[in-house]
Amino acid sequence: MFATAAVALLAVMAMALLRALAGPSLYDRILAINGLGTSTVLLIAVLGFVAGRPDFLDIALLYALINFIGTLAVLKFFRHGDLGHEGDEETL
Repeated sequence: MFATAAVALLAVMAMALLRALAGPSLYDRILAINGLGTSTVLLIAVLGFVAGRPDFLDIALLYALINFIGTLAVLKFFRHGDLGHEGDEETL
């Protein structure tokens, strides 16, 4: 059952990668990469369960935090042009 879940997650990751490569806009590509990261977190958790290694869940949680912060950083960079935006200027 868990092997089937892992194969399904790999299929989802392949579709997300295709969407990231062929996305019509930048935000579609960023959303696809974020979905790819989320699928990777789930795959790490499933593989940890199959291997009987509960410490894989810690790795999956760390990767989820890195994925979230990275997505926010990329979105901020593409909106403001740099990551050091103060916020004092008028935003659109």
